[in-house]
Parts: sequence; C-alpha cells; structure tokens
Amino acid sequence: MTVLIVGGSGFLGAELTRQAVAAGHTTAATYTTKPGSTREVPWHALDLRDPERVEAVVAKVGPRVVVNASSGKADWAVTAEGPVRLAMAAARSGSRLIHVSSDAVFSGARVHYDESCLPDPLTPYGAAKAAAETGVLLVHPHAVVARTSLIIGDGQSVHERAVHELSSGARPGVLFTDDIRCPVHVTDLAAALLELASAEASGIHHLGGNQALSRHELGILIARRDGLDTSRLPTGLRADSALPGALDVRLDSRATQRKLRTTLRGGHQFLTPTA
Repeated sequence: MTVLIVGGSGFLGAELTRQAVAAGHTTAATYTTKPGSTREVPWHALDLRDPERVEAVVAKVGPRVVVNASSGKADWAVTAEGPVRLAMAAARSGSRLIHVSSDAVFSGARVHYDESCLPDPLTPYGAAKAAAETGVLLVHPHAVVARTSLIIGDGQSVHERAVHELSSGARPGVLFTDDIRCPVHVTDLAAALLELASAEASGIHHLGGNQALSRHELGILIARRDGLDTSRLPTGLRADSALPGALDVRLDSRATQRKLRTTLRGGHQFLTPTA
C-alpha cells in the first residue's frame, strides 16, 4: 500500500511515518518548513493553501491512502480550506483519505460525545476543524474523519513539555482542574489511523483514550512518570480564566474501538512511572 502522510514532519505525522515504514508500506510525507527526520521516505514541500501544489504532490506520489495529520491551528485557509483541497485531489486520484480532526469541534455542553453528535464549536480553531469535516465529507464521501483528543508521547508532546516548564518555573500558568479531555498516546493513535487506512472504513470515527482526565490530573501523571515534583504544578480553574473553549469534552470512542485491534489506552495506562 502506498501511503502519503500530509504533515509528516509534525508530532503525530512523524509517528505515522515511522509506523507506515515499519509496516512495509511505500510511504511519502509532506512538510511545510523543513523535512522530518525519517530518511527512508521522500519528502515533499506542501502548503495546503496552494491548490496546484496539492494536486501536484498527490499526482506525483499516487497514493492508495492519504492521511492528513497537518495542523494549521486557527488559520482558516490551512485548517478549514486546506483539507478540502486535499480531499478533492484525493477523490480525483482515486485515493482513500483519512482526515484527522479534533474534539475542539464540541462545546462541552453535553460532556459525552459519540460519532453521531453534531459539532458545536466555541473557538476559531474548533470552527475551522468543524468546517473541514463538513467539506471533506462533502467532496470525498468515502473519507474517514477521525476525531481525537490531547496527543501525548514519551516526552515530546506540547503537553509534556508544558508540565516540565511549569514544574521548573520556566513558564507562567496553571493546570486546570476543570478542563477535561480523553488523552491518547501518539503510538496508539497512529496505529489506529493506519488500521483505518488499511480497512474499508468511512465516515466519522472517534479515537480518544479510554479515560477522562483533567489537565491537572494529566500533568500529575506526566510528572510522576518523569520524576518531577508534583507539588510544583500550579492549579486553577479554566472557568475563572479568560480563555475561550469547552471545559469538559469526553470522546466516546467505544464504537470505533470495537473495530480496531489497537487498544486506545487511557492516561493511567500509558503514563506509568519509569523504573
């Protein structure tokens, strides 16, 4: 299977690229500013705002599956419009598409969200992600939209770095006790996405970890794993801050989990202290 990883130089994209190569897939990847570190794959510069370049890269690679792990944050042209351009190119080339979305498409009003729940975002980023979902499925009806939550690794994620910086006093801020998500490990997420890529899946799938944790609970687990002083992690309430966004969003991933060999572990499972 030929796989094109869009956003292959990012945190999730790098793990997708590594696993795709390890699985024996013919793999290509894209980057925005500089190529990733995996030397076994050809790297293609790609700006999702450039429709001609999107078409050219997809045509050159000729992938069986395109996995879009790119991140443009709240940039509408990249995060909302870019995936639609990619979906159109994938549809024209006869490629399957796995589009990675986010739990930011939800407001938290109902707390528990399965795949049947309609987006109701509160932030510009969430709105861009919700728009991308709609556009992708409109132009590529057989695509997969895979919503996920906070992505954790073995020390390299933005969430883990933030805990270290807060613990050392290198950055201001707090870990919210009322901001709840279903964090997932990057290796589990990448494996699940590649499973969906290899299957004949389509439509919306949820790929969150199987435990709900507050930002503070997550930080405590990271600190314990890494031997940090948990008492140095400041706490606060997101409800008391000026930050926009949902408080409690719990992805119900059980329906998707039943289709997968990969277990989407919870934070208490993958954030165990190292010996």
